[in-house]
Amino acid sequence: MEKGRKESGTGADRRPSVPIAKKLAFTALFAALCCVATFAVVIPLPFGYFNLGDVFVLLAGWCLGPVCGGVAAAVGSGLADILSGYALYAPVTFFVKGLDAVCAYFVWRLFKKLFRGDRADALARLHAAILAEAWMVFGYFAFECCLYGLAGGAASLVGNALQGALCTVCALLLVEVLYNIRPVRRFFPLLAVPKTEKTT
Repeated sequence: MEKGRKESGTGADRRPSVPIAKKLAFTALFAALCCVATFAVVIPLPFGYFNLGDVFVLLAGWCLGPVCGGVAAAVGSGLADILSGYALYAPVTFFVKGLDAVCAYFVWRLFKKLFRGDRADALARLHAAILAEAWMVFGYFAFECCLYGLAGGAASLVGNALQGALCTVCALLLVEVLYNIRPVRRFFPLLAVPKTEKTT
């Protein structure tokens, strides 16, 4: 009887539930991926550094949702700053990258309702990634302006923008590959929602 009640209701209620243990495990996994991707490729900028961590920041939001994805992105990226010698940036990274993943999720879901056609999901993710990475660029620009003045903030603006553009392309390509792997869709129910849900 309880099972029958859970399966009734709105479409959102019928999404597969994910056990808490699995959520924690995948949150830790994506935190590690964010950390490694950020820490592995470090190209110093005038202030801060260029990295590929945003690929997994975006994927964390899309695969895990706003809460677990935001936590994974924030913790993993902040830890990478500490390990790479940029501990000063860790607090702002925790905030900026956490909201980056949250923004990627909610903007994706919003635009998914606006677009129609076979490429609706890809277009929605593209817009979500652009806006999320624009937030990242603005967040660091504002932080560095506070620390180093307007000229200091502007010095890393182009590097951060290029990082956001490259990570957007990589994340969009990777999410398409992941969706076509059936076991991955089973592990991450949110990843399959845009392909199956109907827009009104």
